[in-house]
Amino acid sequence: MVEEPPQERRAEARRPIELKVEYKRLNTFFADYTKNISRGGTFIKTSRPLPIGTEFLFKLFVPGRDEPLTIHGEVQRIIAETADEEAGMAIRFVYREGDPQAEIARVVEGMMTESLGPRLYAKLMDHATKRKS
Repeated sequence: MVEEPPQERRAEARRPIELKVEYKRLNTFFADYTKNISRGGTFIKTSRPLPIGTEFLFKLFVPGRDEPLTIHGEVQRIIAETADEEAGMAIRFVYREGDPQAEIARVVEGMMTESLGPRLYAKLMDHATKRKS
């Protein structure tokens, strides 16, 4: 079985962005950084990934916000470091009742628009929507 390249498996368009992330594992706190982000998830650069399927709570530090976003995530994939890839884990955002899903989506879209510019962001999102159909 041939595995599709990672970018083909993504449901949402991603944008490279480095943000600080904090989370806890077995009574130890970790601070790592994102590599990219989308409305549906993020990639956390780390040499200490959590096991696939692990659900955890993490804090995403966004420039211009007084408080970090607290987000539930689930580890979807683990990437080992290679010459072309940084080690880390692909995280899918998981929303529970009461989670600020609309606020998280708005903040992520704002970061993507700021990074790409409104025209390129709109074009990228239009392409991602057509791929899902």
